[in-house]
Amino acid sequence: MANSGDKKTRTYSSQVVDGMERAPSRAMLHAVGFKNEDFSKPQIGIASTWSMVTPCNMHINRLADDAARGVDNANGKAVIFNTITISDGISMGTEGMKYSLVSREVIADSIETVVGCQGFDGVVAIGGCDKNMPGCMIALARLNRPAIFVYGGTILPGCHKDKKLDVVSVFEAVGARANNKIDDAELAEIEAKAIPGAGSCGGMYTANTMASAIEALGMSLPNSSAQAAVSEDKRLDCERAGAAVLELLKKDIKPRDIMTKEAFENAITVVIALGGSTNAVLHILAMANAVGVDITLDDFTRIGKHVPMVADLKPSGHYQMAELIEIGGIQPLMKELLDRGLLHGDCLTVTGKTLAENLTDVKSYPEGQDMIRPLDNPIKKDSHLVVLYGNLASEGAVAKITGKEGLCFTGQAKVFEAEEQALQSILNGDIVKGDVIVIRYEGPKGGPGMREMLSPTSAVMGKGLGKDVALITDGRFSGGTHGFVVGHITPEAYVGGALAIVENGDTITIDAENNKLTLHVDEHEIARRFDKWKQPAPRYTRGVLAKYAKLVSSASLGAVTDNLD
Repeated sequence: MANSGDKKTRTYSSQVVDGMERAPSRAMLHAVGFKNEDFSKPQIGIASTWSMVTPCNMHINRLADDAARGVDNANGKAVIFNTITISDGISMGTEGMKYSLVSREVIADSIETVVGCQGFDGVVAIGGCDKNMPGCMIALARLNRPAIFVYGGTILPGCHKDKKLDVVSVFEAVGARANNKIDDAELAEIEAKAIPGAGSCGGMYTANTMASAIEALGMSLPNSSAQAAVSEDKRLDCERAGAAVLELLKKDIKPRDIMTKEAFENAITVVIALGGSTNAVLHILAMANAVGVDITLDDFTRIGKHVPMVADLKPSGHYQMAELIEIGGIQPLMKELLDRGLLHGDCLTVTGKTLAENLTDVKSYPEGQDMIRPLDNPIKKDSHLVVLYGNLASEGAVAKITGKEGLCFTGQAKVFEAEEQALQSILNGDIVKGDVIVIRYEGPKGGPGMREMLSPTSAVMGKGLGKDVALITDGRFSGGTHGFVVGHITPEAYVGGALAIVENGDTITIDAENNKLTLHVDEHEIARRFDKWKQPAPRYTRGVLAKYAKLVSSASLGAVTDNLD
C-alpha cells in the first residue's frame, strides 16, 4: 500500500495512488517504471511537444529527459507525456495552414486532459514552435497547478554568401526569384542552407516573441527565452525547471498567483520593446482569458504610447535571436525597462521571487553593441503594434508598423477571396505600386483557422514592393512578416464585417498616426452592398476545422474556443 508522504505537495497524485483501493492504479504505474517509493513523491507531468514534423521541436524529447532528471533529483517523480505540434513554416500558404491556430487549442486541451486525468501535482511544459507556447500556457492557466514553461530554444542561423539566413530568407527568395533578381540555382542554395538544425525560427518572430513574453510574464525561469536550442544552457534550463516546480509546490505558488494583470502588462511591454510579432496580441489575449484576467486590444494601445521599440531584430531589423543571446538576451533590456518604471517589479515569478529581485544582479549590455538601442534613442518612440479602428474594423485590427514603411498608406483595393489567389497575382506581377491587397474570408470562422500570410507578404518584399504596396486581411501574419500590413480585421468578412463588401478599385487608408483603417465609400453605398451580401457556405462541415469554426470567438477576443458563456 502506498505511503501517503507529504499530502500538501501531493494534492492530486494522492487521489490516484494512495490507499488499498488504488492498488490497480499502482499496478499499472509499476509497469511504466514506478518503484514503491515513487508513490509517496509528488508527481510532475512533463508536457513534451517533441515531434519530427519540424526542426523547432525535433530536440525536445532530449529536453524533456533533462527536465525529468531535474524533477527526480529534487525528490519528485517525473512522468513524460506528449502533445502535438504542427509546422507553420512548412504548411504556410497551403490549406494545411488552417490547422495552425487550431493546434493551439488542441495543445491546450490535450495537456489539460492528461494532467487532469492522471492527477499530476505540477507541470513542466516544453514548447518550440509558435502555437506550442500559448497552447501550453492556456493549459497551465486552466489547471492552476504549480507549473513552469520552458522554451525549446532558438535555431542558429544559416549562411549564404556571408549573409545570415533563416526561414524568412527563403520565403523572400521566392519573391526575388519571381522578380528575376536571383536564379534557380541560388534559390536552391538558400533553401539548402537556411535551416542548419534544431530550434525555432531565428528572428523576433512568433516563437521568440512568445518565449520572451512568457519570461516577462514570470512563467519561465530567467533567460529561458534567450538560449540556443542545442546548448548546455538550454539543457540546464530544463533541469532547473524540473527542480523549481518542486519548490513551487512547497510554497504553493500557482500560475494564477503569477499571471496577474500587471504581469501581462509586463509581457506586453517587453514584446513592444523587442518589436515582436502581431501574433503576440492574439495569444496574450487568449492566455489572459484562460486565467480570467481582463486584457483587451486597447491595453496594447495604452501601454504602447509609453514604450519604445528598441530592438534591431529581424524581420524588420538586422539581427537574429542567436546574436541577442551573445550579448545577454532580454534580461538587460528588462532591467532597463524596470529602472525606467516601465515594468511592474513586484510581480511574482516562478523563481518564487519578484521580477525586480530576479533582475537585481543583471549586467547591462556590452559597450558598443547596436542590437538593442538606448530607450532614449529608439527605433520607434512608441509601439510598432498599432490597433486600428474605423469603418473597416469596428472591433479593431492589428498592424505591425515599425516606421520604416511610413505611417500612412492610401491606395486602391485589389480584392482576393483567399491567400493563394493573392500570392499568384503578386508572383505574376499583377500587383503594382499603390495597391492595397485585400485578402478576406481568412478569419477564425471564415477560413476557418485564420491562416498566416507570410507567403504573400514575403513575395511583396522579394518583389521590392515593401514600401509601395499594403496588405490587409482578416487572417493574420507570421512573426516573419514585415511591410505595410494589417491583420486581425474584426468583425471578419465571414460574419458580415465590412471587409466582405470591399470592391476592386475602392480607396483604402491605413493611418497608423491616428489609428484608423478607412474604406472611402459613402455610407449609402456601403448599406447597398450589404443588402446584396450573403454569407458564404462554410468551407468545412465535419471534423476539427468545423468544430473550431463553430466555437471560436473573434480575433479581437483572442480567437479562443472555451469562452462558452
